[in-house]
Amino acid sequence: MTMSKGILDADEILQHASPLVHQRGREIQPYGHVIRMPISLAHSACIEGVEHLNQLLADTMTVRDLYKKHHWQVSGPTFYQLHSLFDKHFAEQVTLIDAIAERIQLLGGVSLAMAADVAETTLIPRPPRGREPVPVQISRLLHAHEIVLEEARTMARLAAARDDGGTNDLLVSVIRTNELQVWFVAEHVVDAPIVRAE
Repeated sequence: MTMSKGILDADEILQHASPLVHQRGREIQPYGHVIRMPISLAHSACIEGVEHLNQLLADTMTVRDLYKKHHWQVSGPTFYQLHSLFDKHFAEQVTLIDAIAERIQLLGGVSLAMAADVAETTLIPRPPRGREPVPVQISRLLHAHEIVLEEARTMARLAAARDDGGTNDLLVSVIRTNELQVWFVAEHVVDAPIVRAE
């Protein structure tokens, strides 16, 4: 009990300082349900945008994870260059993921977040667990980028048609980042002489 107003006794101090763990509760917004946000955009546009962006989010998270997998498992004479490049691209994909997820929330949706949900949703083929040769790693990355770029371009056109400039702007940045990464990665599989010109 309180000794005097505003002063806690020892038992109350311990009770207040203890973390409240193992809490349970119902979801406050189910996945797939889009709430109305006061952003002066048609609710139907928000619903469509959330659906498209969650697909793009799943695929972008998969590209991110491919970069980290290959960063760890790359080998051979280009190890250092690719190890560093893959990590740089991983960080850039992390930035895109955060922007996509926040746009989903801003539109009133719920963004995918957990690996199992991403694995069920992504359009990008799953790689084997083991280590693959560098040209195969690069081919996987290029194919994954192509999937993301194709869907981002389609989604950007649809967002523009819905008058959703914010989503369109985000999608253009996704396109630019992925195109640049494709260039940097694709140059590693050009069959060019290394020391002596032919």
